[in-house]
Amino acid sequence: MTAPALGEPLAVAGPGDRADRERVRAELRRHGSVLVYGRLADWRPGDERAPALRAVLGRDWARFEDIEHPDIRSRYAASRLLLKHAAGAALSADAADLELAYGPTGRPSLRGCDQIDISLSHTGELLVVALTSRGLIGVDAERATRRLYRPGLDRHICTPQERRDLAALAEADRNRNLVRLWTLKEAYSKAIGQGVQFRFTEFGFGRGGGRIRVLSPDGTPGEGDEWSFRTYALASGGVDFTVSAAVYDAGFPGAPDTEVTSMLDAEAVEAIHEALAEAAAA
Repeated sequence: MTAPALGEPLAVAGPGDRADRERVRAELRRHGSVLVYGRLADWRPGDERAPALRAVLGRDWARFEDIEHPDIRSRYAASRLLLKHAAGAALSADAADLELAYGPTGRPSLRGCDQIDISLSHTGELLVVALTSRGLIGVDAERATRRLYRPGLDRHICTPQERRDLAALAEADRNRNLVRLWTLKEAYSKAIGQGVQFRFTEFGFGRGGGRIRVLSPDGTPGEGDEWSFRTYALASGGVDFTVSAAVYDAGFPGAPDTEVTSMLDAEAVEAIHEALAEAAAA
């Protein structure tokens, strides 16, 4: 039987744990996708001037230095550290040898490693990274108790069918289900690279229970079987979070070799090392 596209999220305690690296690779081999999460406190850099941090951030170092607010700056660094260490585990590479690129909507990707798609979300004490070798992936995390359900707001988030579904629920359950819908929509939008450009009222999801599918505004099926979705309940720092992930299976045969030296040709590897050397010397 083929393994589902998404397994259970993996908790990672911080950089440098070899066991965590092996778990990430094993999960990626099994499912073709992996979700990794950590606590902000465990990934926040202790010394923002340490050469090791600059090496891992690479081309993101300049953007990091431009952030004036200390909390935002440390969160930015922590999220990139988790992302690069998770990607390094998946690719059997050092985090400092990987570089991030960003699309027009700010969507991150691994420069020169197109066979692995990535996504990132963070809120409160929770950092979440998603990786896949199947095709495309998106992830989103929100506090489970975030107040979204209030008069009029659902009109800007939900399709007509979703609003009917929410109205049929007990009032105490409406906000929890709206947070679930929000994270699913964010994850799907990130996976297709649209971000906030894709209006949430133009697509929807069912009530839950059974297979999750993208629906048209009237509740009829939209996207096909190539998409997989899951929603998880996670806790971090004593706070409950709702996390959703979306995976698009592009139909790549088997589980591709994700060793970074297999995915890149010799010229690409050399070019990346030259670019990293120049960034370090700058």
